[in-house]
Amino acid sequence: MRTIVIDRWREAWQQSAFKLQLPLTTGMLVVVLSAFAQFLVLVEGREGVRMNDPILQIIEPRDFTWVTFGMIYLSVMVAVVVLAQYPWRLLVAMQAYIVMVVLRAGMMYVTPLSPSEDLIVLRDPFVQLAGDGTAPTKDLFFSGHISTLFLLSLVIQHPLMKKAFLLCTVVVAIFVVWQHVHYVVDVAVAPFVAYGCYRLVETMHERSRREEQRKSLSVG
Repeated sequence: MRTIVIDRWREAWQQSAFKLQLPLTTGMLVVVLSAFAQFLVLVEGREGVRMNDPILQIIEPRDFTWVTFGMIYLSVMVAVVVLAQYPWRLLVAMQAYIVMVVLRAGMMYVTPLSPSEDLIVLRDPFVQLAGDGTAPTKDLFFSGHISTLFLLSLVIQHPLMKKAFLLCTVVVAIFVVWQHVHYVVDVAVAPFVAYGCYRLVETMHERSRREEQRKSLSVG
């Protein structure tokens, strides 16, 4: 298996498109995430609209922080290990995630929201250890956790693992609503946005491959 993975990376690295896109995508990912972290500080400092969510009104909030982040971190770690074996799938995942984060920032900017009054703050256990103890509460519309998990279910091609990521997406969606971290609409919109970002990147790669094939045929 190790030899197969090495061969895949060697073959991918021999392609000029991959050799160019991977370092650019990695650098862009770092820049986008750094900028998004600063953007969240801005979002937390502004007033937002509190939505009237009938579902949250009938559900007593309950703390699922540890199990939620346990499922998220486990899913991400498994996805990284799997995608590391498929260079082009890893590249697609990174690019789709970048598009999704940028789009999420844009949607958050134009739709300033405040969370439910009785939310139980979802504090990232690892971030809390290294940070100042604060956690974002206004990073709403749409859910980053749900969109990320759903994106993983799209880029992972193994049928059983795809189903596992879909199950995690559903469970975490229930938990963040139950904890009143997100409104129902936040969770409902997230998979559609993730799918749109994924399809956008996939379409760009498909067009690029067709163009490369056309050029090779014309040269031949």
